[in-house]
Amino acid sequence: MTTANERSAATELVARSNRLGADPRNTNYAGGNTSAKGEVTDPVTHQPITLLWVKGSGGDLGTLTEAGLAVLRLDRLRALVEIYPGVEREDEMVAAFDFCLHGKGGAAPSIDTAMHGLVDAAHVDHLHPDSGIAVATSVDGEALTKEIFGDRVAWVPWRRPGFQLGLDIAEIKRSNPDAIGVILGGHGITAWGSTSEECEANSVDMIRTAERYIAERGKADPFGAELADLRPLPEDERRDRAAALAPVIRGLASTDRAQVGHFTDTPEVLDFLSRARQPELAALGTSCPDHFLRTKVRPMVLDLPPSAPLTHVVDRLRELHTSYRDDYRAYYERYADDATPPMRGADPAIVLVPGVGMFSFGANKQTARVAGEFYVNAINVMRGAEAISTYAPIDEREKFRIEYWVLEEDKLRRMPKPKALAGRVAFVTGGGSGIGRAIAHRLAAEGACVVVADRDGVAAQTVAEEIGSADVAVAVTADVTDPAAVAVALRHAALAFGGVDLVVNNAGLSISKPLLETTEADWDLQHDVMAKGSFLVAREAARIMIAQGMGGDIVYISSKNSLFAGPNNIAYGAAKADQAHQVRLLAAELGEHGIRVNGINPDGVVRGSGIFASGWGAKRAAVYGVPEEELGAYYAQRTLLKLEVLPEHVANAVFALTAGDLSHTTGLHIPVDAGVAAAFLR
Repeated sequence: MTTANERSAATELVARSNRLGADPRNTNYAGGNTSAKGEVTDPVTHQPITLLWVKGSGGDLGTLTEAGLAVLRLDRLRALVEIYPGVEREDEMVAAFDFCLHGKGGAAPSIDTAMHGLVDAAHVDHLHPDSGIAVATSVDGEALTKEIFGDRVAWVPWRRPGFQLGLDIAEIKRSNPDAIGVILGGHGITAWGSTSEECEANSVDMIRTAERYIAERGKADPFGAELADLRPLPEDERRDRAAALAPVIRGLASTDRAQVGHFTDTPEVLDFLSRARQPELAALGTSCPDHFLRTKVRPMVLDLPPSAPLTHVVDRLRELHTSYRDDYRAYYERYADDATPPMRGADPAIVLVPGVGMFSFGANKQTARVAGEFYVNAINVMRGAEAISTYAPIDEREKFRIEYWVLEEDKLRRMPKPKALAGRVAFVTGGGSGIGRAIAHRLAAEGACVVVADRDGVAAQTVAEEIGSADVAVAVTADVTDPAAVAVALRHAALAFGGVDLVVNNAGLSISKPLLETTEADWDLQHDVMAKGSFLVAREAARIMIAQGMGGDIVYISSKNSLFAGPNNIAYGAAKADQAHQVRLLAAELGEHGIRVNGINPDGVVRGSGIFASGWGAKRAAVYGVPEEELGAYYAQRTLLKLEVLPEHVANAVFALTAGDLSHTTGLHIPVDAGVAAAFLR
């Protein structure tokens, strides 16, 4: 049973957390944690007990809900002090937190739980503000803390998060009764208060005070002089170069496992990349554990100017990638011992290209985007530290201890198994309605990032928004008959997600007329949209897939009519036959690149079909002499299975072809027609 006191404390804590997390100056995504302590009545003994509510492992302050809180008995948590075995067996304490939990449900306690429970204050905030980490990573951070805050804030030398750090901060709080918080060397800040309002005010005060000090006392150009040959390209040129490089870099970053990409060309990034001291600072890597866990120990940095020819840049990126992997493997081998988890992969998570921007990578778009955001945080930290002192992150051995911490490995093991299409980027033409809409929804539901392409941009945007945020689906307006529009649409895919792996040529229309009534315009329109359009999309997509070197899938939504000679259907049937043969031709040509090309032959998809709704249904109903509203049932009755075909059935076939179980299949056409004997493949 949840009491009113429990609900009030949790509600107040969540509100404070959301306010703090909403401002990126206060903390990064999923970084930091907050807590509150309060007295409730034990539902078993009916005696008063004190509980600790603290943000659970892996949560985000800005979007935290009550379900994301861990709830622990404070007396049991503090009793762990008596059995604490010391820093050499620190990791055992996290498992012990589970024996302090109160009630059912709630989130798993994080490694920082001890900090919140042991500090003698009703409310505690631990945050990762750029300004606070700038002070924390300065070579003279302790002296700066004294100069900036006086006795109001104490300094805690670097210590890996855990039980001992909680003991250290608790002792500092006892020894400094007037202090409102601490700067954690190399890490971040912790503040406290007797009320939630006081705690939040102290957190914000520490952050803003550090910001003001850096702004007022910091030197103007902490990254050194701007180098003329590294200045940013004009926006259009920059975006074109980024779109050309994105598939190449994504392919390199996916050597160990498929990654989704994100591109950032914010002023902070472009300025950093144009400065003389960028190479030495980037090589130092990030410091805050949240930062380098997302961005790896250091980025890969291109050492050519943006004026260099594209072919030279690609060649150099490949060389740098080989060196990066060798260096990362050496880093792992320097510090690994018998208890170290296996190396998780040697590819970079952050790739910096002067004059162009930053490419960041992760298992999904959100992870890739957040990695980029964290590196922007790291740039801000380096700028602040260099403005007031010298940037001095924690040493490499300590970074390794955190990156390959057994507790981190346990957290990764608890993550759900990736979906079948996780890490893949799909591009669906005609995705704004009917079969295309169903395909886009199915691919996204199976883990793919989806680009919904349609001539009707509003319809494409509607479908993308139905699927979810821009981390899972984006819309592009594209006329597949226009080669320039097709190139722009796939350029958008490269900038949005790093490239493309799975293309569905679905865009189509149909005109039902007998031969003598079929005009040249009818013929040209049918062939431009389906035959030519599919060719243009496949050609542009193949360029990207070959540059990535990750293989891929191209699926043509052809038709039963590519095989079956139906009445009054010359233009549509011929265009579909063209598409069907493109499948065979491209399967033969692209196989050496690991690109599989297959087709699907639907029939009678009436309900939900954009083609049938646009007049084709009425014309086909007239041909067969049935009311239009009964056309779907008519088609079903002429099939072997007597079943109506829906858009979702075509989407199922696309998934079956691309999810991995048919990895050795190319050049195949799958009928999705409920059984039309006249259209059997033979």
